[in-house]
Amino acid sequence: MTTKLVTLHANDNVLICCQQLEAKEQISIDGQYYELLTTIDLGHKVAKAPINKGEQIIRYGVPIGSATQYIDAAEHVHIHNMKSDYIPSHTRQSRVGER
Repeated sequence: MTTKLVTLHANDNVLICCQQLEAKEQISIDGQYYELLTTIDLGHKVAKAPINKGEQIIRYGVPIGSATQYIDAAEHVHIHNMKSDYIPSHTRQSRVGER
């Protein structure tokens, strides 16, 4: 049997797809079975458990963003339902004229 999903860190609340998963496909997360609502591409994230709006998305054991809406277990986690929390300390434009 091929591994479909992998956890990168014990604290992650998302799983990573090891292959493309098709809509209506059955997957198991921690012994519970779910039917996928959409096709999810290789390398994309799947919610390991429900994630509330505003809750941090944890990947590699660190926050990579926040949920912009409620995300159910086994739901695709991507730019349509999360946002980056990255705050740049400087920008290229802010350095123009420093030379």
